[in-house]
Order: sequence, then C-alpha cells, then structure tokens
Amino acid sequence: MKVLMVCLGNICRSPMADGLLRKKVREAGLNIEVDSAGTSDFHVGEAPDHRMRATAKQLGTPIDTLRARQFKQSDFSEFDLIYVMDSSNYNNVVQLARNDSDKAKVKLILEELQPGSAMEVPDPYFGGEQGFIDVYNMLDAATDVIMQKIQHG
Repeated sequence: MKVLMVCLGNICRSPMADGLLRKKVREAGLNIEVDSAGTSDFHVGEAPDHRMRATAKQLGTPIDTLRARQFKQSDFSEFDLIYVMDSSNYNNVVQLARNDSDKAKVKLILEELQPGSAMEVPDPYFGGEQGFIDVYNMLDAATDVIMQKIQHG
C-alpha cells in the first residue's frame, strides 16, 4: 500500500502528516510507503518550514530529511490513498484526475476524524507557534485513525 499526503507548498501540513504516518507505520512494522507533495511548485526541493520542523522535533516526529515536490498526475497510478489538507488542495488534485477511480482515491484527511464534516487542516504558515502545534495534534489524531483502518480494514 502507498499513501500520499498533499497540501499547497509541501512544507508545513503534508510533510507533518507524512512524518507522523511514516513513524506509525515503522513502529507497527508494516510495509506501507508514505510520501507527500504540494499542489504548487513554490517550494520544490526545499526542506519543511523551520517552524514545522521544530514543532515536529519537539513532539517526537522529526521531518528534517523530507523535501518538497509537486503533485503530478502519475501520482494517481503510484498511490492507493491520497489525503489532502483542505478543499483547495482537493480541487487542485481532482482536476488532474483521469477518471472516477483516480478521484475516489482523494480524501480530506480530517474526514477520517469526522466523516462528512468537510473539516480542513488550517495552514499554519502565516500564524504563530500555536498554529503549528494545533496542526500537529490534528494530523496525529487523523493518522491514528488511518492506521486503525489500514490495520483492521
């Protein structure tokens, strides 16, 4: 199984979701590939935002080695599940879908916590430190649910 996390720039939310799920998959001894991407090309090749890296490290999930890349249409062939952080990401990703099967792979990540809620992970980029902690906590809870689904069908 392969899981892709997607946000706008791939430097805050999606690398954090990527790092959290990677850690949980590794700790559970599962053979699942996890990656992340951004819908824009603003930060291709860059490390995650220094504030998100600091939050991640402080909370036990270092993401220093991740590098931003842009989502591409071939990701639909590569990945089984594509989790997006907000409705703008969702729309940008499904615009590239080749068919209904591609579209069915794309989900808002917080829908795992509250199905039907259309809740979004706020972008902490322009906010303060608490925003990064809040995003970490939301994604930690969502990746717990994703792990339960993966492990228990």
